[in-house]
Amino acid sequence: RALSGRGGADVLDPGAGLGEEQAMLRDMAQAFADKELAPHAKAWDANKTFPDATLRAAAELGFGGVFADPDFGGSGLGRSDATVIFEALATGCTSTTAYLTIHNMCAWILNTYGNEQQKDTMLRKLCSMDWFASYCLTEPAAGSDAASLTTRAELTSDGKHYVLNGSKAFISGGGRSDLYLIMARTGGPGPRGISCFAVENGTPGLSFGAQENKLGWNSQPTAAVILEDCKIPAENRIGDEGIGFKIAMAALDGGRLSIASCSLGAAQRCFELAREHVQVREQFGAPLSANQSIQFKLADMATDLHAARLMVRNASKALDDKSPSATPLCAMAKRFATDAGFRVCNEALQLHGGYGYLKDYPVERYVRDTRVHQILEGTNEVMRVILARSLLA
Repeated sequence: RALSGRGGADVLDPGAGLGEEQAMLRDMAQAFADKELAPHAKAWDANKTFPDATLRAAAELGFGGVFADPDFGGSGLGRSDATVIFEALATGCTSTTAYLTIHNMCAWILNTYGNEQQKDTMLRKLCSMDWFASYCLTEPAAGSDAASLTTRAELTSDGKHYVLNGSKAFISGGGRSDLYLIMARTGGPGPRGISCFAVENGTPGLSFGAQENKLGWNSQPTAAVILEDCKIPAENRIGDEGIGFKIAMAALDGGRLSIASCSLGAAQRCFELAREHVQVREQFGAPLSANQSIQFKLADMATDLHAARLMVRNASKALDDKSPSATPLCAMAKRFATDAGFRVCNEALQLHGGYGYLKDYPVERYVRDTRVHQILEGTNEVMRVILARSLLA
């Protein structure tokens, strides 16, 4: 039976090629996914529950500050380590893991660009997940063209505060997070006029739109972030004025690998479910797996998943090594892995037939949760633009 025995399991073993430490990280994350995420994912999705206690339990394992300095409560791990962790967690609940990756993106920003005071007062709380964080770049009129954002931050005449005005769209954690990293314009048009600011929930002038009613990602809230004469201390600026766009783009290189890893985890789980289903489901007097067309479909799904995993791990190594080709490699991996991941999940649904369309089975949830991965952290069309620019430079 094609891909049904021990050999088939080895072909797609997520632990293949990992060193001892990464294998231990993967096993720990997988155990957490199996015990703490998977049993509750259906209910979280149905009830639109944000599982804050479960996320804080993940933080106790070091998953709240994966990239952060251990001096501030982080795990001090690299991108290659994170892809392994997030892939494993996503097998349990892709939506919750995706939020965790965004939170970690914010922690990475503070760890990389924040000063010692910001790390001590903010980063520590992110690593423990006493505070949840949101990354705020996209605006209603500035999506793929992020450098055209219009949210402004004006320095007061005494130089002690910034006053922010504008709005951000589609913000994961919107209304629930405790800290919002806002990209706002302090200078002229274009990317060099943008700076980064930390705004705490409860600050006067900060409010939120209604919760969005989404296709998937229902275990994390999503809402507009609205800034109306929102006054924050000048020391809440992250990094120098004018480097906000640089910060945002650097964060997205890693974020793209993280969301690609979520697609890998969802695809891995859907492949396993589909393989099991076609071996027990009988039609015309034989298991579905006896049909060569089904065997070919499984073979293509396995090939896509394996190729995507290798591409993500290659790009993560390039990012860890600070390779000059890291940005296009991250774009390439994100584009391929999120397309392939969704395709595998969707094929798994098809192999389940009518059962795959029912919410009694988990496959449809993975399909809904992975669809947005082709849009966020830069659409897959923009990933092609980034790669093409690199190829033609």
